[in-house]
Amino acid sequence: MAVVVPAAVVPAAPQAPAEAPDLVTVPTRQGLEAVDIIRRAASLAGGVGPVLHDGSGDTLGFLVPPGTADAWDMPGSACTQTNGRGMRFDDVSPTAGDTGWLLPPEAVGPVTDPDVLRAALGEAARLIEAADNCR
Repeated sequence: MAVVVPAAVVPAAPQAPAEAPDLVTVPTRQGLEAVDIIRRAASLAGGVGPVLHDGSGDTLGFLVPPGTADAWDMPGSACTQTNGRGMRFDDVSPTAGDTGWLLPPEAVGPVTDPDVLRAALGEAARLIEAADNCR
């Protein structure tokens, strides 16, 4: 999934270029549950940041602080160091295929805290498992 992030998402350093955020991708169902969990507990580390959805509807992508990929170990998800690859910081809308914002940068915080995301994804997985076992 190509990531296009407007300048408002990545804080600009006065004398150095801003670091590109990393991207945590998860299955859509788990990601939507995690968004709801974080939004219900909005006091958690600034809430949820921008979230991308892919055109096929298979995954959601959470923007997280640079360096998160170095220690990301959540089963069922992936964290990618973008290093700015595939990113443009001057456009509000992603342009790769039908990728778009589920939560656009102007509507939420700058990035999602990785610890908050990890906890929400774990809770979401448990909720999904419980719901699937009730069938």
